[in-house]
Amino acid sequence: MAERRRPRLFTIPSHRAFADALAAGLIARHLDPDMGLARGIVIVPNNRARRAINDAFVRASGGALLLPRIVAVGDVDLEESVGALFDLDAAEPVPAAVEPLQRRLILARLVQEADPALDAAEAVRLAGDLGRTLDQLLVEEVPPSRLRDIALAEGLSEHWARALSSFTLVLDRWPGELKKLGRIELAERRSRLLDRTAAAWRAQPPAGFVCVAGVTSAAPAVARLLRVVSELPKGMVVLPGVDLAMGDEEWEALGPFERDPVTGRQPRGEETHPQYHLKTLLRRMGVARGEVRTWRAGSEVDAPPARGRMIATALSPAEFTHEWSALKPGQRNLSGVSALEAATPAEEAQAIALALREVLETPGRTAALVTPDRALAGRVVAHLARWKVPIDDSAGRPLSQTPPGALLLALAEAATGDFAPLPLLALLKHPLVAAGESRAVWLEGVRALDLALRGPRPPAGLDGLTTHFAEKGGLAAERWPDICERLAPVGRVLADGPALGDALACLREAATRLCGDALWARVDGRAAAELLAELEERAPAGPARVAPGTLPALLRTLMDEVAVRPPRGQHPRLAIYGLIEAQLQSADLMILAGLNEGVWPGLPAPDPWLAPRIRAELGLPGLDWRIGLSAHDLAGGLGAREVLLTRARRDARSPTIASRFWLRLQALAGEGWARADHLLGWARGLDHPDGHRPADRPQPRPPLERRPSRIAVTDVDRLKADPYAFYAKQILKLRPLDAVDADPSAAWRGTEVHAILRRAWEEDGLDATRLRTRAETWLADAHPMLRALWQPRLMEAIDWIGAQMTAMRDEGRDVLAVEKRGEIPLAGVTLYGIFDRVDRLPGGGVGIVDYKTGKPPSTAAVRAGFSLQLGLLGLIAERGGFEGVRGAAAAFEYWSLGKGKDGFGYVASPVDANGKYGRIVTGEFVPLAEASFAEAAGKWLTGDEPFTAKLVPEFASYAEYDQLMRRDEWYGRD
Repeated sequence: MAERRRPRLFTIPSHRAFADALAAGLIARHLDPDMGLARGIVIVPNNRARRAINDAFVRASGGALLLPRIVAVGDVDLEESVGALFDLDAAEPVPAAVEPLQRRLILARLVQEADPALDAAEAVRLAGDLGRTLDQLLVEEVPPSRLRDIALAEGLSEHWARALSSFTLVLDRWPGELKKLGRIELAERRSRLLDRTAAAWRAQPPAGFVCVAGVTSAAPAVARLLRVVSELPKGMVVLPGVDLAMGDEEWEALGPFERDPVTGRQPRGEETHPQYHLKTLLRRMGVARGEVRTWRAGSEVDAPPARGRMIATALSPAEFTHEWSALKPGQRNLSGVSALEAATPAEEAQAIALALREVLETPGRTAALVTPDRALAGRVVAHLARWKVPIDDSAGRPLSQTPPGALLLALAEAATGDFAPLPLLALLKHPLVAAGESRAVWLEGVRALDLALRGPRPPAGLDGLTTHFAEKGGLAAERWPDICERLAPVGRVLADGPALGDALACLREAATRLCGDALWARVDGRAAAELLAELEERAPAGPARVAPGTLPALLRTLMDEVAVRPPRGQHPRLAIYGLIEAQLQSADLMILAGLNEGVWPGLPAPDPWLAPRIRAELGLPGLDWRIGLSAHDLAGGLGAREVLLTRARRDARSPTIASRFWLRLQALAGEGWARADHLLGWARGLDHPDGHRPADRPQPRPPLERRPSRIAVTDVDRLKADPYAFYAKQILKLRPLDAVDADPSAAWRGTEVHAILRRAWEEDGLDATRLRTRAETWLADAHPMLRALWQPRLMEAIDWIGAQMTAMRDEGRDVLAVEKRGEIPLAGVTLYGIFDRVDRLPGGGVGIVDYKTGKPPSTAAVRAGFSLQLGLLGLIAERGGFEGVRGAAAAFEYWSLGKGKDGFGYVASPVDANGKYGRIVTGEFVPLAEASFAEAAGKWLTGDEPFTAKLVPEFASYAEYDQLMRRDEWYGRD
């Protein structure tokens, strides 16, 4: 047994660059001709810290250097990283750990069996939370059996009692699952390996030095290893930012506190303080703060020592902030730290991008953006791309947000949604689908499908779409069979709620048919392939079946937890880090962004399994413990020579609350709170013009030969009320498209009613007794929403039409023709139109009938020279424009299916034989319509009048071309 020594503990103050100071100190201590540095071991918290320290050695060496072995204590492959050190006792090897995804699926199955009401996606989500809670128990070395040893259920709400019951039920079965696999928990295995290493090193210290650097985890196994390393002959522990200047009273106030022997309660310490987890670690190591010494080495990017004192003061516990009032102005100095408060996240990102771009103007200068807000980081990346500055977020992107992940989710959503139009088109337009030389041909076919899917939703499923496109014909019908064949694997299987493995196999096959091998290429494609392959392999251990519609949510949950990180080498002087990635990193300018409550610090992650009181009884960290880690990360970032703090006053939904850290620094700095407002000025000026020059009201004046020589009676009102809209439709040939998967509109309902009445005329001469049967047949195949909302009023209106037809025929009035097209030359152009119905009146004249599903035009509109459609149709009829229709127009009627005085259905007319109620005299209606049309045609069709936008806005209610005419820029100014 080696002799125990006084522990060698050091700390690098927060105002120093940790990685650079560590590398400089280790080189100074151990660089010798006997390869002393290369024989050493440096233990760091994670792989990203390993990369940072490796880079720091390269910077500090100035040339070639044999580096020590750098090992991440949090690495999944810890045993392989350290190598033979864990094989000292090969007779008793540590069992292998259960694979994380395998464990997740088994726990999901157990959770679902404990609560059969849960679907597979929710079970997988809860299994993730369950695994994290179980890991905390294992890391803190709290036996799960303690849940039965203490009376925890008393006084719990029903929710927490039920969650605790499910938790204990799963824990009862989980050890048996592990035993069948012959595996142990990963957290347990890591603890065993760390304890075995500690025992081996205590018995036989390594020949070279051992340095634990930057490890702040207070896990008992980690604390034991650090204690052993600190006592090795060539061992040392270097901690980041232990506050040696803090007063003893303040240090003791942090906690953790002992359990009260009378009440049995253990008061919570100041878990949100940046020093709390460091004090907990020292306490578990069995050392006092006084035994920690300051690491003497530094670097050229260190901030002044006064910065460290300022950071400690700003983050002191609340009960000690009363001492701030006694601070002298020099002690409030935050020299080198500036703040930027933007109006929106977009403005914040623009200003940050400008700050990073400014750094590149000075050769050799470096900058790093540190933020937990991944959306903000993505905005900054996009802004820098405008200057062709390649920079990536080193925290990576969730797999679900990468092109391969998005495609797999789109495919799952389309398949489980019966290939509804919007999910289907989102899938088929994905950039990975048919990528390459055939992409243009593919998109041509998809655009044809897009046009064919405009309007109400077609029948569901691949078979329903096949029938729909066959009826539409054209390119859509031609291209659909190939697309349908590619989608067939998921179309056949996912609708039946298959086993998870079968569903994933079908998803993979269909995705490959759509994209080819390009889907699985690159870093993100390989990550997607690995996830699917492992899921397929492990699926039999998970939930038995996937209910229809839950597969997308299940995949999204798992993909959100897979980070796809970009390859190194994007930009040598700029970087973007998350909080974990930023540990131990340094730069000339550190931008700490997103300093709002809920972002930095983030909202405490809830534990759906254990109530806060139960966690306290078990000795687990409180839900706020990560706030302390966020504070420590902030303290490390504030240690740079130059720091920029940023926040936005509102997010996408509502005003924000400044981070508690921001408010503390602002309150402490007072008037010394420097502002970086010049960046806001640049950001606002970058995308804003010097002046606003709104468009004038458009008044195009095309030459006569470009003006239409034909016009429909339905377009006359548009020509007179909004000539520009007529110009856009008839001369520019622009037509608004219906929305994809649109709700049934009034126009669509009117078209269907017209079709019912037309077929009734063609097949039985508008037999009133059969109208209801025809309407019922149509409704049986109609859109479900239309059937539910419109069936009662439609049937009542159809019955009214039948009664009207019977009464009309009893009076000697008969239907002459239905839906005929006719035209006549008039005022130098051709006027054409289609009537809904023309009746032969008892007196020998003809009656023009127009069906309306809504309200007919008002008498005021007719008197103003609008809504003259019936009069123009009467004019065409009188002049023989409709084949088989002869006679003077003596009646003009709107048959409305809307709500009338006596129910649904009524007849309205713009004319009266004697001009009663302000109506037009019947005999004057056709001449009025003719004169009005001739005047309009002379102005815009055969004349040179400009097509002025919204000429008579009160009668220009349609808005299809308002954006084209830029209406909001000029309307109301003229």
